[in-house]
Amino acid sequence: MSSIDLTITPAILGQRHEVQKPSPGILQVLKEEGIRKLVSDHYDLLVKSNISHLFPESEGELELAKKHAADFFIQVMGGPPYFNMHRGQPAMTRRHAQFKITAEAREEWLRCYQQLLPQLPIPAHLIQSYWNYLNNFSSWMINAEEGKTLPF
Repeated sequence: MSSIDLTITPAILGQRHEVQKPSPGILQVLKEEGIRKLVSDHYDLLVKSNISHLFPESEGELELAKKHAADFFIQVMGGPPYFNMHRGQPAMTRRHAQFKITAEAREEWLRCYQQLLPQLPIPAHLIQSYWNYLNNFSSWMINAEEGKTLPF
């Protein structure tokens, strides 16, 4: 049985790790419903975390954020282009620019996934593929240094 390495690779503002899309096998095994549940569970952890201020407070807005995020991940894994159809091109760095995302916030976001991924009923190599994507792509979202605010 292969093990899963959910180590968070350190990242700093301006550092962008090389990104490879996750295996489409994840979507094939979990199906859209499974991806949507994973994203929903992740957001449920995030709103209880020390970065909850980065996420919507109202239930309706939170559900919409969950939908958008799930649409994005489904599309990234080779599923239908829901995100593009409903939101346009992802341009995730630009979309996240309105939020102060520090290296510490990124790590908290990843820690919430660390809690969920080992519970997925899919082969370890698929979990590893998804983790590698999350760990690397999330480095692109860092847009602030700790203690500094952005001019919004």
